[in-house]
Amino acid sequence: MKHSIYGQNPQDGRPIEVIVEDGRVQAIVPGRVDQESWLSPGLIDLQVNGYGGDDVNVDGVDPDAIHSLTRKMIATGITTYLPTIITASEERITAALRAVAEARRRSMLVADAVPYVHVEGPSISPVDGYRGAHAREYIRPPSLDEFARWQQASGGLVGMVTLSPHWNGVENYIVRLSRDGIYVAIGHTDATGEQIRRAVAAGATLSTHLGNGSAGMIPRHTNSLWPQLADDRLTATLIADGHHLPGDVLKVLLRVKGTARCILISDAVAVAGLPPGRYKTPVGGNVELHENGRLSLAGTEFLAGAALPIKDGILRAVSCGGISLADGLKMATANPGRFVGDVGILRPGAPADLIQFTVYRESNKFNVERIWLKGIEWSGA
Repeated sequence: MKHSIYGQNPQDGRPIEVIVEDGRVQAIVPGRVDQESWLSPGLIDLQVNGYGGDDVNVDGVDPDAIHSLTRKMIATGITTYLPTIITASEERITAALRAVAEARRRSMLVADAVPYVHVEGPSISPVDGYRGAHAREYIRPPSLDEFARWQQASGGLVGMVTLSPHWNGVENYIVRLSRDGIYVAIGHTDATGEQIRRAVAAGATLSTHLGNGSAGMIPRHTNSLWPQLADDRLTATLIADGHHLPGDVLKVLLRVKGTARCILISDAVAVAGLPPGRYKTPVGGNVELHENGRLSLAGTEFLAGAALPIKDGILRAVSCGGISLADGLKMATANPGRFVGDVGILRPGAPADLIQFTVYRESNKFNVERIWLKGIEWSGA
C-alpha cells in the first residue's frame, strides 16, 4: 500500500513528503510547511557489544538475547547495526556467531537489521593500554583457518574484522579477507607507520574507534595515530559520547579526516541504556554507570566501556566539531551505510527505514519520535 511520511530534510531544512510503496521509497517531493520534525534514514551502528542488559559477548549468549538486543537498538533509532564479538576463545566466538545466525533465521526483524557480524579481535595488540578491555590470554595471531571455521559456524556471517597489523603475515590475511568482501579495520594497535601503510595497501579500509584503544602515554611522533589520520584511504569510526574523546580531540579528528571519512559508532556495552548505578559485568567487573552516561570502573575515573547510543553522539559531534546537522547525520547514516550495502541515503528505491526526530541543541538532546521499518511504523510491540 502506498502512503506518505512527512518531515524536514536535514540537508536543506525544507519540508518533504516521502512516498513509500512496498517497503521502499518511491519518490521524494516537497512536503507540508507545517512539519516541524526532521526526517532521516534510520541510524546505522557498526559496533554494538550490547545494550539494555543484553550482551553479545556473555558466555552462553542465545538467539533470544540477539532478538531482544535488536528491538532495543531499533527503539533508539538504529535500523541497521553490527553485533560485535570481541577477543575470546575460538569456541566462544563461534558460539556467539551461531547465536546471531540463528536469531537471523528465526526473525525477519533481526535479519533485516543485522547484515553481518563485526569481530573485534582476537588479533590485536597484547600490550596493556592498546588491548583495552580485551583479555590478553585470548589474543593470538590472525589465522585464515580459524576465520574459515568462523564462517562455517555462522554461514558466512562475519563481514568485518578489527585487527592490529603488527603481526607477521598479516598482509596475506588482509588480502584474502578483502578479496572475499570482508572489511578489515585497524584498531587496538601499536603497529608502526610502515606496518599500517602495508595493511592499507593490502586492503584495510577502516580505523576502529580512532583515538581510543591506545596507550595513555605514546611517542609524540612515531605512534599509530598519525599514519591512520594521514591516510585518506582509511575511514575512521569515532565514539562521540563526550567521554571517550575530549571535545578538542573530536574536533581535530573531524577536521583532519573530514566528515566524509568519519563514522559515528556507539561501541555500546550491555550496561548501556540501564539506570545509573553499579553493575557487575563479564568484561569490566565492577563498574559504575553515571548520570551523564559515563561508564567507569567502580571507584575510579577509568572508562569501562561506552554506554550511550549513537543518537546521543550526533549533536556532540555537531557542537564540538563545528559541523552542520546534515554532516553529523551523514556520519551515522550514509557514511556507515557504505559498509552495509550502500544504505542510509534518502533516495527513490532505498528501503524505507526512516526516523522522525527533534533536536534540542542547548542540551544536546536528540529525540527519536517515530521509526519506520520498510515503511511500517515501529510500535515496539
